Amino acid sequence: MQQTAPAASEGGAPGFDHDQSSISFAGFRLQPDGTLLRGEEVVHLPPRELAALKLLLAHAGQVISPSQLKQALWGDVHVTADSLPQCISSLRARLEQEDLIQTVYKRGYRLTAEVRSSGAAATGPTPRLAILPFSTGYAVPEHLGPAVAEETVARLTNHCGAQLSLVARDSVFTLAGRGFAAQQIGVTLRADLVLTGALLATPSHYRLRVEMIKVEENTQIWVEDFLVPRESIAGLESELVRRLLLRIGATIPAAGLSISAAAGHEPVPQNREAYEIFQRARYEWQTLERHRMQDGLQHLSHAADLDPSLVPAKIDLAHLCVTQAFYGFMSPTVAAELIRRTAESIPDFLHRAPSILPPLGWVSFYAEHNLSAALWAFSNSGHLIHDPWTTRVRAMFALGRHRFDEAISILGDALHDDPYSPWLHNRLAWAFHLSGQASESLKQIEEGIARFPDHEGTSLYGAIILAFNGEVGRAVQLAEELALRLPYFDLATSVHAYALACAGRKDEARVIIERLQWMSRERFVMRSFNPAVYLALGDEDNALAELSSAAEDRCPWFFQMLADPRLEPLFERAEFAEMKAVLTRMEASVDPDTNHQDLSSRHSY
Repeated sequence: MQQTAPAASEGGAPGFDHDQSSISFAGFRLQPDGTLLRGEEVVHLPPRELAALKLLLAHAGQVISPSQLKQALWGDVHVTADSLPQCISSLRARLEQEDLIQTVYKRGYRLTAEVRSSGAAATGPTPRLAILPFSTGYAVPEHLGPAVAEETVARLTNHCGAQLSLVARDSVFTLAGRGFAAQQIGVTLRADLVLTGALLATPSHYRLRVEMIKVEENTQIWVEDFLVPRESIAGLESELVRRLLLRIGATIPAAGLSISAAAGHEPVPQNREAYEIFQRARYEWQTLERHRMQDGLQHLSHAADLDPSLVPAKIDLAHLCVTQAFYGFMSPTVAAELIRRTAESIPDFLHRAPSILPPLGWVSFYAEHNLSAALWAFSNSGHLIHDPWTTRVRAMFALGRHRFDEAISILGDALHDDPYSPWLHNRLAWAFHLSGQASESLKQIEEGIARFPDHEGTSLYGAIILAFNGEVGRAVQLAEELALRLPYFDLATSVHAYALACAGRKDEARVIIERLQWMSRERFVMRSFNPAVYLALGDEDNALAELSSAAEDRCPWFFQMLADPRLEPLFERAEFAEMKAVLTRMEASVDPDTNHQDLSSRHSY
C-alpha cells in the first residue's frame, strides 16, 4: 500500500493506563491475588464469581454479552441456560449491591461503578469516541465518505474491546446531518474524543485526512494523512483502523481486521467491484426512500453474486428485506423467501453471520407462524450489540407478541446508548400507544416532534397518536406533509386518511382509502393501517375485511394491530377473536421450560 508519511501529532487518547495492582470500586478493593475486601473485611467469592467480577471490572461501563461471560467462566463446557444468571445473582448477593451489576435486556451485564486502580486516577467508563461521516471532495462518490466512516465504526467495535467505547452511529450521523460541528457533537453525546475527516481523490489514489479532537478542551490531539490506490479501497478502512488501534495501545488481532463486526472474521474482499457496489448499496438503502431502497436491493444482490464471500452484503440484504416489508415496499412473502435463500447461501451462518438471525426470526414469526424457531433465532443472536436494524427487529418481535414491557425495555436500553436516533424515539412512542399508556405515548412523541420534526417516523407515529388522543389539527398537518413528501408510502397515505376521518373530514378520507383499494389491484399495498380508517368512518365490516387481508398477506404489522387501541370497537367481534387466537396458539405451542439455545437441531432455514 502506497502512503504518505503520517503527519506529526502530539499527545494521545486519554484514559488508556493499563497499569493495575489493586482495583477499587464502590467501597471494595480487589487485590492482585484475587482477595476482595470491603474495608478491612474479606468478602469470600467462589472462583467463578471472582472470574465474572474480574471480567466486569476490566470492561467497566461496557455491556458484556452472555457468550463472553460463559466462555470466560466455563470455556467450551456445556452448561444449562440458567447457569450464568445464577452466577451473577450469587455475585450480586455477595456484594450486597443489587444495582452495581446492571442487566441490559437481551445484551448482557454492565458494571456501573467507577473503577480506580491503585496509584492511578479514577478511570470510570472507557473513553468514548464519536466517528463522524467523512466529507467528500471533488470526484469522490457521494456515498464513499459516510461508508468509510461506518465501516470503521463496525471494525473498531469488533476489535478495540475494553479500551474504547464507540458512540452509536445513528446519533452521530443525525447530529452531523443537522450541521453540528465536531466539538458540538462530542459535547451533546458526552464523547471524550471525536474523529472527523475528509476523503479526497487524485487520478490514481484516494487521500484520507483525519483528525482526532479532544472534546473537553476542543483541541486537535493528532492528525493522520495517507493515500491508498483506488483499486484498494477496502484497505482504506483497514489502514485507518490499524492506526487507531495503535494510537490507543490496543493489540491488533493476528487474524487481521474483519470487514465488519456483523460478518465475523471474514478477510478483506478481493473483488473490488463487488465491494464498491456493496458500499454504494448500503448508502442507498439506508436513505429509506422507496426507489433508492429498490436500487440498493439490486446492488446488494449483484455484489453478493460477484463475490459470494462478501457476507456483509448478504446481511444487509436480509435487513433491507425486513425493512421494505415493514414499510410496505415489498410483499412480506417475497421478503421472507429472499431472506431464507440469502441465509442458506452463507455456510455456518450461526457462527459466521449471527446478524442474519434476527431477520430469520422475523421470517419464522410473521411468515411461518413458528414461534419456537423465532425464539431460537433471537436467543442465539441475543449477544449482538445495538445497531439500528437488529434492535428494530427485536423490538418489533416483542411488540408482535404483545410483550410491551419487553419492547419498551429494549428501546429504552438502546436509547441509553443512542439518544439521538429518531426511529428509537418514535418507535418507543408507538410501543407506549400499543400498551395503552396514552399519556406516555403523547409525551414521547412530543419529544420526537421537537427533536426530529422532519423524520418520516415522527410524522407517521405522531399523526396516529395525536389523532387518537384528540389533537386532530396537528395530526392532519403532520399526515398531509408526510403524504406529500412520500406519495408512494402506503402507510403514510392510510394515516392521512385516518387523521382526516378523526377530524370529521370523512368524505376526503373515503376518497383516499378508496384510492388505496384501487391501487391494491395493480400492486402490493400494505393494508394493516386501513382498519383504523374504516372504524373512524364507522364501518366495522370493512375494518374486519382489511384486517383479514393483512393476516393473509402475513403482514408484519398484523399482530401489533390486534393490540392497537384504535381497533377497540372490534375487540368483541367473533371474527377478531379468531384472528387473535392465532397468536394465542403460537404462544401455547412453546414449552416454557425449553432452552431455545438448544433448538438449532430442530429448525433449519
